[in-house]
Amino acid sequence: MDLNALPVMEFAFPGPLRDQLVAAILSGEKTSTTGLVLDYELAGDPLPRPGDRTAVVDSDGRRVAAIETTEVRILRLADVDLQHAVDEGEGFTSVADWRTGHESFWHSAEMRAELGDPEFTVDDDTMVVAQNFRLLHTA
Repeated sequence: MDLNALPVMEFAFPGPLRDQLVAAILSGEKTSTTGLVLDYELAGDPLPRPGDRTAVVDSDGRRVAAIETTEVRILRLADVDLQHAVDEGEGFTSVADWRTGHESFWHSAEMRAELGDPEFTVDDDTMVVAQNFRLLHTA
């Protein structure tokens, strides 16, 4: 599989969190991810669809794996379920823990800068993209 022929999918920002997430993808522990619908809208990117194949990049921008989207759900933040949280591969054992971790990321200075809103916050009605995927290939 030619990873260079695939569009790139980035998990978090370069650094320790991305390194952790990429390692979890490569080990097979991480099979889901969650993004903000707003982030896709602001970037002008289409929402993912089942069957989409993307290259996962590490903190150095190297393409290290290919994944295929298997399921996409658009839902309120309050409606994310435990199975999705567990499938994120970050050790979450409750939706509350998952939400705390994700809110910390979404409320970070980096994410607020990315969204162009220094006061951005999420709430129960924030729309998210709950995406499941499978690992196809590693570099």
